[in-house]
Amino acid sequence: MAPQTAPPLILKVGGSLVQSGRIDQIVPIIANSQRAVVIVPGGGEFADKVRDLQAALKFDDAAAHRLAMLGMHQMADFLASKHERFTIEDSLEGIFLAIADGRIPIWVPLPTLDGDDTIPATWATTSDTIAARLAELLGGAPLALLKSVSARPEAGANQLSSEGVVDRAFPGIVARANIQWRIFGPDDDADVMSFLMTPDAPVSKS
Repeated sequence: MAPQTAPPLILKVGGSLVQSGRIDQIVPIIANSQRAVVIVPGGGEFADKVRDLQAALKFDDAAAHRLAMLGMHQMADFLASKHERFTIEDSLEGIFLAIADGRIPIWVPLPTLDGDDTIPATWATTSDTIAARLAELLGGAPLALLKSVSARPEAGANQLSSEGVVDRAFPGIVARANIQWRIFGPDDDADVMSFLMTPDAPVSKS
């Protein structure tokens, strides 16, 4: 693995940002980041389609979990088309090589997480937990979640999970890996810009 002085920021970009059109404002902000960033794409409508197909075709949650991760791959292809600095990577080594080259990797999870029994292969796990798992694999990297819902600053992971802001598996993984994390909501794009332009900006929660 290429040397890296500090873990990069894991930036989960919710699929809902694509559906709302907010992605067009977020892409240039991310592309101009002054801190090392790894994008984890949400599944968005691709993952939603898996839910619909599971209801219709009656396949199990393990298959749905893998198909939903493939939905994240499809979203990665879409995001990679939005800026020349973005590049798709499917391994931890590839992430670090891309960062060393001045690129912003978009991580596709299935090659790394297929068969990973540390996270539930059910709908309790969404791209929130998958992003947290990458943060864990990278040695406790900081994590920011870009979402289309606001989160009260004082709310912890368990409360936000109960409110549906993050998925059900998220509180457990951020606790066990001692991950620092925060959420940026729909009115926080200026804060996202400031955060990404400041390499040592703290991530407030853990």
